[in-house]
Amino acid sequence: MFAVLCSLRRWSAGLALTLAAALPAAAQTPAPPEIAARAYLLYDVTTQQVLAAKDPDMAVEPASLTKLMTAYLVFDALRAQKISLTQTLPVSERAWKMPGSRMFIDPKMQVPVEDLLKGMIVQSGNDATVALAEGVGGTVERFVELMNQQAKALGMNSTGFRNPEGLTAPGHTTTARDLSILATRLMKDFPQYVPYYAIQRYRYPGTPAANDTNRNLLLFRDPTVDGLKTGFTNAAGYCLVATARRQFPALGEGAAGQRRLVSVVLGAANENARAAESQKLLNWGFSAYQAVRLFAPGQPVATPEVWKGQASSVKLGRADGVVVSVPTGQAAGLRTEVLRTDPLVAPLQQGQPLGTLRVKTAAGEVVAEIPLFVLETVGEAGLLGRLWGAVRLWIK
Repeated sequence: MFAVLCSLRRWSAGLALTLAAALPAAAQTPAPPEIAARAYLLYDVTTQQVLAAKDPDMAVEPASLTKLMTAYLVFDALRAQKISLTQTLPVSERAWKMPGSRMFIDPKMQVPVEDLLKGMIVQSGNDATVALAEGVGGTVERFVELMNQQAKALGMNSTGFRNPEGLTAPGHTTTARDLSILATRLMKDFPQYVPYYAIQRYRYPGTPAANDTNRNLLLFRDPTVDGLKTGFTNAAGYCLVATARRQFPALGEGAAGQRRLVSVVLGAANENARAAESQKLLNWGFSAYQAVRLFAPGQPVATPEVWKGQASSVKLGRADGVVVSVPTGQAAGLRTEVLRTDPLVAPLQQGQPLGTLRVKTAAGEVVAEIPLFVLETVGEAGLLGRLWGAVRLWIK
């Protein structure tokens, strides 16, 4: 087996992809705006590309952005039917006495899981967070172990959790990159619960009315913003993981034409600054980069030859299609090529990773490298077919 670079021209005329006239050789990546924050990252969820970043791997305190992981584990417990939205949970003394942001629940109450989620997400209640952690993990300490296990499973390699609510503690740190991973996976794995993050106002009956407003100011300023979470401690500064979804007809109609970005802004000066800087970053991402659909969902990107198989070729592509973000105005002249191993020997299973699609501008700048998968299974040939395939390989 050896790696080969295969021009898509080998497979079909449509795969030797030149979208239009060539670009000038001096084409440049757009410079992001000045963002007044210690660290930030802008991620295109639709194309799975980082569009801009400053110190994305610097260790920072996450403050209440920690609650994104707490919510992830609660959503997972709901999916596994370990708990239900209507199930009530007790409020322990520990939860009741939590400092910082609160939902204002007390030990006399039995609170439904759904209300505790809203209290944690909308009001950033530390009391609601601890009640959920105890309800899912049995104890806060066990829940924190689950948080760290899940962080490793998601690839958040620079994150360590010490509590479920985000109060300052030694070793309780993360990075902008890890937070973008968490936010993206939360939305992908639990889309049915994402609407909770767009709720502007909520309070539990019998609690103070003045405590009902979501601290994510972008929910009140930009109708395309539908989440996610704010955070603040003296050490962390003002933080915001925001996400916006906007319609782009060039990508398609309905959901197919939607493009989602996630911004992570950490250590801003105040509540208004974190919102303003996040808005600036999101607007820049949508305008400075355009999303280009190269291949439709399920459309073969390449059909290379297969040896010793029931079929003579295999279809490579992606079930969700291929969309890339390129600097606005540079879609013309995009070139694609496939990196894969050769020869390909059956059996090959549907969904099996097999190759990478590399996308370049006409100037030669690599825009994206996108994993490809087997779209249709190619079974192993019978004995005679395998023998004949072995002879052909030997001759080749």
